[in-house]
Amino acid sequence: MNSNLFFKEMRRNAFSLMVWTIIITLFVSGTMLLYRTFMENQSKILGMMSILPREVLQFKGISNFDDMLSVLGFYSINNIIYMMVLGSIFAIVLSSNILLKEEYNKTAEYLFTRPLKRREIFFSKLAVVFINIFLLNLITALAGFISMELVKNGPYSVRAFLILSLYTLLLNFLFAAIGLFMSTLVKRAKPITTFSIGLVLIFYFIFTLSKITESASKIGYLSPYRFADTNAVNPDYSIDFWHLLYFIGISVVLTGISYRIYKRKDIYT
Repeated sequence: MNSNLFFKEMRRNAFSLMVWTIIITLFVSGTMLLYRTFMENQSKILGMMSILPREVLQFKGISNFDDMLSVLGFYSINNIIYMMVLGSIFAIVLSSNILLKEEYNKTAEYLFTRPLKRREIFFSKLAVVFINIFLLNLITALAGFISMELVKNGPYSVRAFLILSLYTLLLNFLFAAIGLFMSTLVKRAKPITTFSIGLVLIFYFIFTLSKITESASKIGYLSPYRFADTNAVNPDYSIDFWHLLYFIGISVVLTGISYRIYKRKDIYT
């Protein structure tokens, strides 16, 4: 890894990281501030929700109304789309462009005239991707924890909260590996941001479709969201070894393949 390139890329992506972190933090904190209002009017709100079709509630991630009465359940249900979907979009957009932008910005020639090997370039940029994702998750999870502490009306499992945060982080890392892999397959020097965002949304749609349609329940296994357990209020909630292996294994394999392709890829200058 090259320290000069690493810090240059960190500065390049600092503004994007700041914007995404602020947006997700505001969503998370703003939603949690509604928890007390929800609890004060729970009978009215739950009454209104009870008339909604079961499919609509499951699409939102609500399978049991009682889960929403817990501050951790409320956090998990309402913020999972912010932490997992928006976080994954940030991860895949960052990773899918960090190698390609040297080509479509016409700076690859300058970069390769420097005394840098492709291995140094790849791992320097890879480190930037993973540190940015880690910082995003750390700050937004901390915002969620502080918000829950401010509005809670009883104890909740901090361990379950940390496990949920770990699943979110691993999911974001997986999408980053997918984005990196896709970028090494692109033959024409152009951004793939739109396609990357669409892929995240398609996977989320597949996951939600599998939850609301029994006949389509099996297709949920095609989506990484299926392996990120969000049922944090379950007393038996814990880290599933096979799900952990799924996230780490696929992320490592895709990153390794990306490195091998990048070493041999024709770079447009």
